[in-house]
Amino acid sequence: MMAQLQQDKDKLDLAPRKFNMWLFVFTSFMFFAALTSGFIVYSGGSTAHGIKIILPQAFKYSTLVIIISSVTLYLAARAAKRLEFAQQRLFLWLTALLGIAFFVIQIYAWGVLVNMGVHFVNPNASQSFIYVFTGMHLLHIVAGLGLLFYAIAGSYKNIGQVKNLFRMEFASIFWHFIDIIWIYLYVFLLLNQY
Repeated sequence: MMAQLQQDKDKLDLAPRKFNMWLFVFTSFMFFAALTSGFIVYSGGSTAHGIKIILPQAFKYSTLVIIISSVTLYLAARAAKRLEFAQQRLFLWLTALLGIAFFVIQIYAWGVLVNMGVHFVNPNASQSFIYVFTGMHLLHIVAGLGLLFYAIAGSYKNIGQVKNLFRMEFASIFWHFIDIIWIYLYVFLLLNQY
């Protein structure tokens, strides 16, 4: 009875945090919608203001990496619900490593862009938008990695299952969101590369 009361109290204490996460996700979605709208307004449908480059192949590889990371995070959440903590930790670590790999591949893609002569400060602002889109997304990746490490730390501590599942859900909501945002940005850039 006492354990049930504590679990109910934990759930009530965590509800405002979950609401704040959804609020942040919505705000971030609107932020990226505003960025892509700014690009559309700048380019105005004119080919004179288009990106005028072929995107580096590294963006394709980073897309594959982040999709796989969403699968591993799903597997971690499923393991947490089944009380399979060793598997939860394994899949959380894999997700974090894939997130770091995504970050490294994106930085590599910036290097490829620079070698192609596409710099952040550029007379063609459409090309600068590539750095803005990917840079803002990378900031979200850093935040997502923080949440993943928060979930990993929770899986090693002797915290209640309610809190463990909350940490997993918190990380999952945000990580899957930034996965979807990247796919949106990548497709948007592909459609506007020439």
